[in-house]
Amino acid sequence: MSPSDPPAPDPAACPPHKPDPRIQQPDAPDACTPEGTGHADRFTRAREAQAQALLEDYVEMIGDLIEQLGEARVADIAARMGVAQPTATKAIARLKREGLATARPYRGVFLTETGARMADRVRVRHRTVVEVLVAVGVPRDLAELDAEGIEHHVSSQTLAAFQSYLDQRG
Repeated sequence: MSPSDPPAPDPAACPPHKPDPRIQQPDAPDACTPEGTGHADRFTRAREAQAQALLEDYVEMIGDLIEQLGEARVADIAARMGVAQPTATKAIARLKREGLATARPYRGVFLTETGARMADRVRVRHRTVVEVLVAVGVPRDLAELDAEGIEHHVSSQTLAAFQSYLDQRG
């Protein structure tokens, strides 16, 4: 190996990845080979994280609507999410496939026990992130906006540290 050769990848940094057969894979070398760039795996993981975050947002919104109005209608979900009704309907179909929600004709959308637990977890994460941001000086309205992105990516260890920080502040 000459000094100009790229370093071999660290096996720990290259977890096994099964490519999604629906996504056309480039002819470029695998992301974790010496000649690879690592981009394909990172982008795939980012898309998967975005899809999970969207699922969590819908579950949280449905939970909020049920708490406030007794039910979550597709029109209300779409309006609050800022999307068209067909987009909300498609998302609800995914929630149903994932076992997170049920829908009854002319009645609205309801969360399953699993969906309700997810909504509770997401809501707690959101509140914790908002409170930490406010505690360090971020205005509440901006903290609410910023928490929408952060809440989906914060690890359980970081969340525990946030909660510990908040508890110490009393």
